[in-house]
Amino acid sequence: MLEWINDLIDSEIVTPNKSLLPRGIERTLQQLLSDCHGLYRDGAKRLVREKGLVAPQAAKTRELMDDLHRGVVLKVLVEIAYCDKRWNEVERQAAQLVLSHTWEVKVDSDGMSKSLRNVVRHAQKLKWSDLLGPFVREEVLRHERSELQSLILRLANVIAKSDGRVSTSETRKMEELQRELDLALFQKSVVSRDAKLRKQQQQEQGAEAKSEITESSPARPEPATEAERKQMFGEAMKELNALIGLETIKQDIKQLIDFLKIQAARKEHDLPAATISLHAVFEGNPGTGKTTVARIVSRLLCGIGILDSGQTIETDRSGLVAQYAGQTGPRTNERIEEAMGGVLFIDEAYSLVGSRGEDAYGEEALQALLKRMEDDREQFVVVIAGYPAPMEELLKSNPGLTSRFQRTYAFPDYDAKDLLRIFYVFCRKYHYRLPKPTRIKLLNGFRRMVEHKDEHFGNGRLARNVFEQSIRNLSSRIVKITPLTREILVSIEPEDVVFDAVPPKS
Repeated sequence: MLEWINDLIDSEIVTPNKSLLPRGIERTLQQLLSDCHGLYRDGAKRLVREKGLVAPQAAKTRELMDDLHRGVVLKVLVEIAYCDKRWNEVERQAAQLVLSHTWEVKVDSDGMSKSLRNVVRHAQKLKWSDLLGPFVREEVLRHERSELQSLILRLANVIAKSDGRVSTSETRKMEELQRELDLALFQKSVVSRDAKLRKQQQQEQGAEAKSEITESSPARPEPATEAERKQMFGEAMKELNALIGLETIKQDIKQLIDFLKIQAARKEHDLPAATISLHAVFEGNPGTGKTTVARIVSRLLCGIGILDSGQTIETDRSGLVAQYAGQTGPRTNERIEEAMGGVLFIDEAYSLVGSRGEDAYGEEALQALLKRMEDDREQFVVVIAGYPAPMEELLKSNPGLTSRFQRTYAFPDYDAKDLLRIFYVFCRKYHYRLPKPTRIKLLNGFRRMVEHKDEHFGNGRLARNVFEQSIRNLSSRIVKITPLTREILVSIEPEDVVFDAVPPKS
């Protein structure tokens, strides 16, 4: 357990200074922290259910997984933000957000300095093999390894971008992190940049001694077994059906799966089967479920035998484009290798093309991607995603994209009722109750937000943010009440719900 965590929260609790973090970065960071916690929390539930654990073993398992999640977050924070051995003001605020979200504490400046010293000292002792161990050792969790790796790398990327630039040292640290995660999660052969250089020098000098250095491209995940495919398909279909809204999207995906099943059956009877491109465009505003659906589709396709392993590798421009000429192609191919047997999800794909089409590095990434889509067209699926208008411009800019991405899924914004349903899902998950006056205030608030939405409207993330703020407000309201009954602990009252852009009387 992380007993030392008490050292991080022994400072006076105060309201933080005005955030210097860009709103988009802050929202994405909060989302990734929640997703990572959810992965560990759900992992604990599966372990308890699979092993038939009862109290106190069940409670210890949940506590352990919570601690491991916290360790992961701390280690990523320190390895990326502190890779230059200093904290700038924006990185300090990112660290404050991490502490606030993960431990529900806020500290003043003096306390933050002490907390960061403790974080650095202890996080450097943590080992990835320990923090990720359950997802390697436990059979019931192994299929989540790729998603866990993707979440950690995205978290690292967002922390690196928090101050508006990604330094060379941060880029190198993220590459090192990729190799460490490969080794911890998949026992892949890894080699440092210095080791590669030494081997190259040996070859150039005609060294006769056999080098002990082993180089390899990222190893591909092992194909899923028949039992794993069956379980994966059932779980993914259940998740698809449980999605709020998106009725057209769900219907289209089910129709695609039915079509692929029938084509497979025709092959078994020596009948000609129609082939279609599975690469897809996901158009929609932030928070409309694009990433979630991509993960579900990957597992559904694996479940019916179309893909081998069903992982989803999530990336964006920073994961494909390098800083120097000639490095972008190899970097893009690395991401593709990681996605073999699954889905490569490229968010804000239009950022690969300059406003005037003069982005040489982005064009290099696109060409590498298009080539692999042709050469390995049956081994992985590419999903490109982003705002509708820029995505349409992207497709028009390159005929190769138009010919390869023939399936477009339009993700609509959520309406007020859908946002209320999403809020209620969080309530059920964490055992909160919504009295009728609270439901009315939420519905009115969401209606106002929908009526006045702009291009930054958060959709599902908005519902999550309102929920998280509401339970924080509830905690502050009831903390001094004695005794704290179950009814008090689970009831979100109207005064707990606050909408930034909605008058209190709503």
